[in-house]
Amino acid sequence: MNHIARRLRASPTPADRAPARSAVSAADCGLLLIRLTFGLIMAGHGAQKLFGLFGGEGFTATGRSFESLGYHPGSVHAAVGGGSELLGGLGLALGLFTPLAAAALIGVMINAMVTVSAAHGLWATEGGMEYNICIAAVALAIAAIGPGRLALDRPFRWGKGGWPEAAFALLLGGLGAALALIL
Repeated sequence: MNHIARRLRASPTPADRAPARSAVSAADCGLLLIRLTFGLIMAGHGAQKLFGLFGGEGFTATGRSFESLGYHPGSVHAAVGGGSELLGGLGLALGLFTPLAAAALIGVMINAMVTVSAAHGLWATEGGMEYNICIAAVALAIAAIGPGRLALDRPFRWGKGGWPEAAFALLLGGLGAALALIL
């Protein structure tokens, strides 16, 4: 009986078992800054395509532009492309469904590279892929690293980042791009 009493006294209390709360780190703030910058710019880019906001062409003109690039029907591709930018950008900014948001942006950037910017080389000054590569790389990196402590995904497994999340984002983005290109 004496050994039971000792075990009870030695067992940790609920307060002892609670994980320690740590302060928000500089890395968390840095990830938030990157997510907000890239995510909101991409969301705005999608809003240009879909709604004509921020000086954009709007849905009808964007559909015609997609038609001229060989995407048929242009209106469907404009909706998918603009929606991917808007929702992927908002998801990245909020840290919500981060691997899926990253996949949406990666897919759009692959399509932009294949159909428009690759023919112009690397540098944006010549209309090249520089911008598209940077956005895709940032989206993939955030899927790999995780969105940080200041994200809505924090309580979920995919909110921690890792190889599976990065692979998911890259694979789904690539498949989405391939599907858009062959249809």
